[in-house]
Amino acid sequence: MTRPILALDADGVLVDLHVGYARAWQAAFGERLVEHDPQAYWPMDRWGVGPIDAERRLQLRAQFERPELWASLPAIEGAVDACHRLFDAGYELVCVTALESRFQRARLDNLKALGFPIRRVIATGHVEGERSPKADAIAALRPVAFVDDYIAYLRGVPTEVHTALVLRAPNGSPNVGEELKLARSVHQDLADFADHWLGTPARG
Repeated sequence: MTRPILALDADGVLVDLHVGYARAWQAAFGERLVEHDPQAYWPMDRWGVGPIDAERRLQLRAQFERPELWASLPAIEGAVDACHRLFDAGYELVCVTALESRFQRARLDNLKALGFPIRRVIATGHVEGERSPKADAIAALRPVAFVDDYIAYLRGVPTEVHTALVLRAPNGSPNVGEELKLARSVHQDLADFADHWLGTPARG
């Protein structure tokens, strides 16, 4: 029997890219960052890192070209358990990520090592625009729901797919304004989405 599919973003939903940013910074510059704002949406704001010049930007970017970084991010609290609850309820979980395709294997290895019941990753690459870079993948996958933490990635997703937005950290968040109507449900994290989707009582 074919399982219905739930499509899940990775960074900000399953794994913590903020930690990856701090690791990349330390590898590039030998400096351990101290958390500045735990409620910041963007890594630069969370770690209190100001604008950097072009040379240092290239040094930092080089760290994100290493598959090892994408294969070693920590899980967001509660995300592994939420995925197991969804899987045990009969859903196939597929990660749809805006990473470049060359990091697809590293992302899958990361999720498997963390204990996520996810055996498929679709890497779409990232392009800003009027249509989400993930929209075509979601249309082809035909999931019952798609969960992401970036409202722009819900642009152009087929209307028959339930779009769920994870808000997570609010400070500096792009998840504001009229585009919030693209989300059919809004959640603090993936565990909250699982509670909603499975109809379980709120935790706490």
